[in-house]
Amino acid sequence: MSPEPLSPPEAKKLIRKILSTGFVTYAQPHAEDRMRQRKITTVDCVNVLRGGVVAEGELENGSWRYRVFTPRMCVVVRFESETELEVVTAWREK
Repeated sequence: MSPEPLSPPEAKKLIRKILSTGFVTYAQPHAEDRMRQRKITTVDCVNVLRGGVVAEGELENGSWRYRVFTPRMCVVVRFESETELEVVTAWREK
């Protein structure tokens, strides 16, 4: 993986690669709790990751986080490796 932060196009390319050949995990308990509260499914998250727009990376708690958003939803991810990303949290846009 290139050194972070990745540019939005690089992050999008890596997200797509991981969705097709890698692993998506969900931060426990934070992401799973928030998704349950907000009635967001793992399928919703994958759809946002597939079709959404990636924002510039933000350094938070020692790791780079990337917001991926559509007009309806936002999913925040961080890369564990070239083959794994973790969903940190997700919410619906108002």
